[in-house]
Amino acid sequence: MRVAWLGHRSTTEADGLITYSRQITAGLRERGVDVLFLHHSRDMEDEATADGESIALDALSLSHRLVIARPGVRRRLAELLRRRDVDLVHVSLSFSSLDFNLPRLCHQLGLPIVATFHVPFDTRMSVWRGISSAVYRLYAQALAECDAVIIFGEIQREILVGLGVPRKRVHVLPNGVDVDRYRPGLSHARRELGAERLFSYVGRLDPEKNVDVLLGAFLDADPPSSLKLVVVGGGVGRRSLERRFRDPRITFTGVVTDERTRVRILQASDGFFLPSSVEGLSLAMLEAMACGAATVATDVGSDGEALRGAGIVLDPVHLEAELRAAIRLLVEAPEVCALLGELARARAVGRFSLAANLDRLLELYSTLARSKVGA
Repeated sequence: MRVAWLGHRSTTEADGLITYSRQITAGLRERGVDVLFLHHSRDMEDEATADGESIALDALSLSHRLVIARPGVRRRLAELLRRRDVDLVHVSLSFSSLDFNLPRLCHQLGLPIVATFHVPFDTRMSVWRGISSAVYRLYAQALAECDAVIIFGEIQREILVGLGVPRKRVHVLPNGVDVDRYRPGLSHARRELGAERLFSYVGRLDPEKNVDVLLGAFLDADPPSSLKLVVVGGGVGRRSLERRFRDPRITFTGVVTDERTRVRILQASDGFFLPSSVEGLSLAMLEAMACGAATVATDVGSDGEALRGAGIVLDPVHLEAELRAAIRLLVEAPEVCALLGELARARAVGRFSLAANLDRLLELYSTLARSKVGA
């Protein structure tokens, strides 16, 4: 089978969209799928290997989350899909300004299209709910025209069905994590950071992530100097956070693109915190769970669904108070960290294995490819 994957690549950034494309395409190739990887990254050269090709499509990239395809790209994409004789197209949304025309383009070429819809959502009355609802309404028609839409939980399914996306086309297929790579293990990260115990945050440093609330609550708990919080990631808030929270117990690493380094940090983490106001299903959270870190996250997007019963789920309405309480608990009771870490690991292995995710994805591909042949 040959699949055209429209997704995200970068040598300088690291987030859930980039990780999703990297992990899924690598897993597909390991299973014998020929992957044509199409992306808009200007810092990646075109390449062809025995496993498939990677080709950059010309675009104006304000970030990999806001990309405007240049004139002529739609025509070039159609030519590539036709010449490479692909069986199916899979797009990781949001991709670019091409998003809304992709279903029609693929169907004109006789190709089924699968879309994974990563856009975060919030069901509470909040400014983030208003923003996410507008984006969901914007994408609803294009998603309804896709042959299959992959989302991460039942709540997200009901939102899309309510907006007119046919229920039979919406497939709950949660993000998966490589539980053999992301697993508990020995790590030198604590020693390198000068810590006896370690808490971590991995993700973008943007306003909706509430990293300022996390750092304030951590310092309010007044942990000993031997307990440190490492903040991994970049974003619009990084410089402001570094200025506001200058404390030897807090370390900012910036963006870490090397996966082995991120694994070592998570393996060394006693606790992992994700206090976001809006999410889809956080891959960073699943990776922390797989590494056996006691995990604390807000009940937004599909994160609460994934974590409930295996970690501490915070009510975002009472974020500051509940986050302070969770931090104090994990600071004062290391044995609770160990227990929650075991529960988190078991949940990741049982429900969020990348291998199981890929098996189900290939089943979906096969079904759609058969329907193409039948047509």
